[in-house]
Amino acid sequence: MIPCSSPSCRIIGVLILCGLTAFITWSLCRPDGDPVAGQELTQESRDTLLVQQLLGENLSTRRFAFPTIVQASAERQVIPLDKGTESHRRVIAAIRTALDESVEKLSRSDSPIRKLRRINEGSRFFEESLLEKINATEGLVCEIPTNREGEHQRSGYPDLKVVDETSGDIFYLDPKLVEQDSWRSSFRTFYFEPKTKTLKINDDAVHLLVGIGHDGKSGAWTFGEWKIVDLSTLTVRLKAEFQASNADLYKSGDKE
Repeated sequence: MIPCSSPSCRIIGVLILCGLTAFITWSLCRPDGDPVAGQELTQESRDTLLVQQLLGENLSTRRFAFPTIVQASAERQVIPLDKGTESHRRVIAAIRTALDESVEKLSRSDSPIRKLRRINEGSRFFEESLLEKINATEGLVCEIPTNREGEHQRSGYPDLKVVDETSGDIFYLDPKLVEQDSWRSSFRTFYFEPKTKTLKINDDAVHLLVGIGHDGKSGAWTFGEWKIVDLSTLTVRLKAEFQASNADLYKSGDKE
């Protein structure tokens, strides 16, 4: 045995003492509920911790910069609209012309929108009209964006993708219908739900939303004022909610 008075013994003793001190400090400072090494949490415990964490983030009152959301979910940049850039001026001019022509066309008495039950369904006619008219502009290509799996996808943000062929600059475009008296309404009308496979933001791009005003006359809608919005300055909220369908609710219910 090594005598306790030897230098080696004293070094070993100091190391053991340091180890014990570190373990005791970690035990006292460890947050309540953290698993001990080697101990796995149950699914229920993990769910509980997640819910508590979400509640602690006060998500219902926080606002997030839209470019931050795009960067975090799609790893792409939202480029601010710059009217001093030639390609930006070309695309904005084409969008303005396409909007004016589409509003005039889809306000006529023979407009297919007048056959719809709900005005919200009319957005797709503006999508198609804008796509056609922007595509007719020399030097611009407009298409339905592809998702991460390379498939052209109608649903989800954004609705259209515009490419300026000269510069290669890309613009995402999303048309929305707005009742003329509701420009300042607090109702939620813009949604972005990032999903791994169906995400449609695949490029660094300018993100534009066009609001198209209508008169609210059901079955006889006409359209007028429109607004182009640069989404690089948009802030958004996250609505976290727990959901269940009728199939979830009533699958095991007893008849009264």
